[in-house]
Amino acid sequence: MADPPGCCRPCSTCLLCLYSCRWITAKKEKMQGLRTTKCDCSWFLFLFFVFLFTLVWLYIAIIILNDFHNFNEFIFKQQKLWLDWSLVLLIATAILITYSAVLLVLALCLQICGQPLKLHWLHKTLLIITALVVAAAFTGLGIQWAEEWKSARISLQATGPFLHIGIVGGMTLLAWPLASVVYRTRNTGLKVFLLFLYSALMIALYLAPLGITSPCIMEENQLPPKPALVGHRGAPMLAPENTLMSLRKAVDCDVQVFETDVMVSADGVPFLMHDEKLTRTTNVQAVFPERAALNSTAFNWTDLQQLNAGSWFLERRPFSTVQSLSHGDRVQVARQKIPSLEEVLGAAKENNISIMFDLRPENHSDYQSFVNATLQVILQSGIPLQQILWLPDGFREQVKHQVPGIQQIYGRKRLQDENEPLLRVNLPYQDMSSEEIRQYRHDNISVNLYVVNQPWLFSVLWCSGVSSVTTNACQVLKEMKHPIWLLPSSTYLMIWIVVDCVSFLMILWAFLLLKKCSQRRRPAESETDVLLTKINSLMQD
Repeated sequence: MADPPGCCRPCSTCLLCLYSCRWITAKKEKMQGLRTTKCDCSWFLFLFFVFLFTLVWLYIAIIILNDFHNFNEFIFKQQKLWLDWSLVLLIATAILITYSAVLLVLALCLQICGQPLKLHWLHKTLLIITALVVAAAFTGLGIQWAEEWKSARISLQATGPFLHIGIVGGMTLLAWPLASVVYRTRNTGLKVFLLFLYSALMIALYLAPLGITSPCIMEENQLPPKPALVGHRGAPMLAPENTLMSLRKAVDCDVQVFETDVMVSADGVPFLMHDEKLTRTTNVQAVFPERAALNSTAFNWTDLQQLNAGSWFLERRPFSTVQSLSHGDRVQVARQKIPSLEEVLGAAKENNISIMFDLRPENHSDYQSFVNATLQVILQSGIPLQQILWLPDGFREQVKHQVPGIQQIYGRKRLQDENEPLLRVNLPYQDMSSEEIRQYRHDNISVNLYVVNQPWLFSVLWCSGVSSVTTNACQVLKEMKHPIWLLPSSTYLMIWIVVDCVSFLMILWAFLLLKKCSQRRRPAESETDVLLTKINSLMQD
């Protein structure tokens, strides 16, 4: 088979070497009569689907970065090993997608150059391993972290219009190797099948925007106010979580609410701590090694004050932002102690921010005494009660009766037979659709969603009309003056039409150009076939 115009023999030889893992020139390939078999075509299809499979996983991996700190905490609780596993995930995914993408590009170039697709057994083995690894990743995600599928669905509201443009572009480029196959093969049935399948896919893609919805497709004057920021345990990317320094950093980020977790010591002092054990965020293993495995509530306040609540932040670097801390901040971090609720309420009162907290552990036998101790500290602090957002469900009616001025916030959606109307709800961002957010906003119900760290997610919730979001990245979201993108429907319609028209013209050009090239090759191939026939006849004579 003659090399097409613009495809030199050295290039064909290099492509064959990389794809087939053997050095064979195009001339030797012709002499050996190597051709693409049905088995080779099957492996090419497998390669194509592995690439798509890995590409989808790359998209999912980028989406779940918003919640990956929770995964790091989960691994630490199970294995006592702290590592930023998001880097491992992204590096491994990048290797897999790069490998499959390079192989796919080689295969498409070989097809355009008219060379056989003889995939080496080593590449076949690695492709199978890639498919198994990605399948295992999807399976693990579905079993251990199923709520991330909801995150992926929400992400489509942010990326849908752009994914559509990207997929149309990719399918448009696929017209070149497809046209090459159509003009080279003599199987009419295969030609009809490929053209029908490709045409059906392109028509579906051209019409896909009819089913794409996003809250950010709206007019500028319809954009709701920017959601307020709630600091998740303060500003945990800038200071150790649940410390006074974290509260002050959150105030610097214009956070309106400090979200935290409260426990009560063995001698009745409420203090800030998220985990039931002290091992992750203190040096308890060094100070009290024989008691490190005990619950946080088993320690009295004197013991808790001996612990350092900041050194772990510098040692484990839970966020990449730790590296950029100034010397002064590092010194301050190293001095952090576990704060009492009384200290935190005083700081909140001084800085005029609200505080929202959970009271842990909910299943403790002395939980009612925890509630009483917490209420006593609140009343003694002198903080305005409207700055307290009470989240615990346990003994909520008692709290309403004893301290009616405290603001109640619920960790559930409203019920149809609600005794009294809800004014505030606090839910995972996966649990509320854009339509529900708009309805709650219409009914004057304040909606706070957690935990929102990525700008794309914040933009979607902003466009949806959410009241506030709980975030680890207050320093990032503070700087956002506008959603990442906002398109009027008329502008999106124009983009849709232009993209479809350009794609159609490029596909038409690819088929016409390759048809012209194939017509030029046919006379040369015919003359070569006649010459080879004559030589063969002479040799037989």
